[in-house]
Amino acid sequence: MPSGQQARAQAAAITPGRQVPEAEPTPAERVRALFGGHRLSPGQRRIAQYLVDHLTEAAFLSITDLAERVGVSQPSVTRFAGALGYSGFPALREALQPIALSAVAGAQDTREVRRNELQAAIDTEIENLENLRRGLGDPGRVLEVGRELARSVPLTVLGLRISVSLAEYFAYAARRIHPDVRLVTRGGSVAYDTLLQAGEAGGGWVLAFAMPRHANETLSALRAARRAGLRVALITDLTMGPLVEAADVALTAPTGSRLVFDSYAAPGVLCAAVLQAMADAEPERTQARLERYEQVAMQHEFFLDD
Repeated sequence: MPSGQQARAQAAAITPGRQVPEAEPTPAERVRALFGGHRLSPGQRRIAQYLVDHLTEAAFLSITDLAERVGVSQPSVTRFAGALGYSGFPALREALQPIALSAVAGAQDTREVRRNELQAAIDTEIENLENLRRGLGDPGRVLEVGRELARSVPLTVLGLRISVSLAEYFAYAARRIHPDVRLVTRGGSVAYDTLLQAGEAGGGWVLAFAMPRHANETLSALRAARRAGLRVALITDLTMGPLVEAADVALTAPTGSRLVFDSYAAPGVLCAAVLQAMADAEPERTQARLERYEQVAMQHEFFLDD
């Protein structure tokens, strides 16, 4: 009789499913569409990311206030608007304001009145999960990433600084269904050595995590992975920037940032989705390894609830 985890692995298999009507784009997606097809400098990408992350506030800021919030000059904001095809920042702001107002209206329609900051933080996470849900309407990309990671032996999982917790969770779970998972949680020469060894051992992919604040050493590690002949799948909250550009494929999930420390409801669900896709890619191997793990766990009485 299959264990609970084996049964869940079989029952939760991700399938493309039937075609569903395309969902109305979210306000954040509408803002990102304004940037699509435009080549932006690093400073301009910072402005774009700020507009996406703080839409309801940023759409009503003066050019002086926006430049100060982002940490760029006012001429940089003007050049950013011009790069998008607008006559200046006022014209860009005029295009952003209806999108921002629709975001506010949607929030008012779907949320109770917030009574305290903790409830507001949870509301933000609910919205993050809704955005992730929309993004996974077509699971094809996640399924493809799962197949590639499942075939990569060894598979390297990398997460530095604040991203260590997500990397450790993923690696712990992946080891139950994958024969060789190597975890990197330190940068510098330690990361470079592990990545080089993984490439020499025949590995094809690295799964990297990059949550804010995004560390320079993570970017260095991604570039080192590419030099070692490895391809990079990245799970991050960013939609643009040097980390995304250094990856072969990026899966995005927003983080909650209303409290002192960020919360990771959406990235955690995305991790579980990629793990499920890996299990789906090699079902026989998955079932055999889970069964073997359960036998060992029962023999050694690892868990209280067995």
